Amino acid sequence: MSQFAEVSFIGEDDSEYFRRLFDRTFNNLNPRYLLPADEDEVKRSELHHRMMQFVFQGNNYVGPVKEALQFGQHRRVLDLGTGSGIWAINMADEFPRAEVIGIDLAPLQPRSVPPNCTFELCDIESGIPYPDGYFDFIHARSIHTGIRDYPQFLREITRLLRPGGLVLLIEPDLTPIVDGKPVALAPAGLGGGDWSTFWETYRNCLRRQDIDTTVPQRLTDMLTTTGAFENIVKRDGNIPVGFWPKDPLSLSVGQLQWLDYDLFLPALRPMFLFHGLTENQVRSLITGAQRDLYHPVAELSTHVNIVHASKLL
Repeated sequence: MSQFAEVSFIGEDDSEYFRRLFDRTFNNLNPRYLLPADEDEVKRSELHHRMMQFVFQGNNYVGPVKEALQFGQHRRVLDLGTGSGIWAINMADEFPRAEVIGIDLAPLQPRSVPPNCTFELCDIESGIPYPDGYFDFIHARSIHTGIRDYPQFLREITRLLRPGGLVLLIEPDLTPIVDGKPVALAPAGLGGGDWSTFWETYRNCLRRQDIDTTVPQRLTDMLTTTGAFENIVKRDGNIPVGFWPKDPLSLSVGQLQWLDYDLFLPALRPMFLFHGLTENQVRSLITGAQRDLYHPVAELSTHVNIVHASKLL
């Protein structure tokens, strides 16, 4: 049986689950997680989901998911950091005989969901209160920036998966790509310089929160180090940002990522202020990054790390 608190959905009196910080709404369960929990963040979550569907050629996943869920009467799927819940809802629709559970720090999910889909509140860093081997498939997307001990997180996933169960990890790099080259911090005068400075500031803030910003590019090695997985497969997701791609598929991906970043840039204002930057410094960082996003003089892109693996039998 689950030990989570009962979730209060949008439209109910859920004020106890939220707090205000620098004019944005945040979850009240883990004060260390400094991305907002509000309507704009729900929109961004859904844009990211649509973008990944293009990357996955119309699917919600890659890897042998159907094989992991096709046998047995009680198949279970866990979506870690479910956000708006759209991925879990889509999976519940696609696999109506599977039980799909999404967990998050805040009740941002809709009230009307498929009967085999539920959402619950949980601080992943405090442990996930389900029995060993309970799930057949675990999905975690774009959540490493809220996890201080990612190796422990992987050990918890290992515990929760049944032997032969599947895990799918999706984490974007935090170093931008400018004109095809990763740029940790752009020299003065380089196209995309303000963009790169914004991302360097973001990485520095995460490091102050004891977040390992190198996790995305090390997913394969970290899964291997657990000694608990086989058939570890890494897939590259090269994601354009904006309207410069020529082919229709890449253009659709680039447009969705652009819309995502349009919401993401101002979403980091509270984090920057929390870590001691002045209002003027934060305004300069955001407006500079917006200038590179809205009026690019270089081709911006990013990289998403996609890894799936099966737990050893």
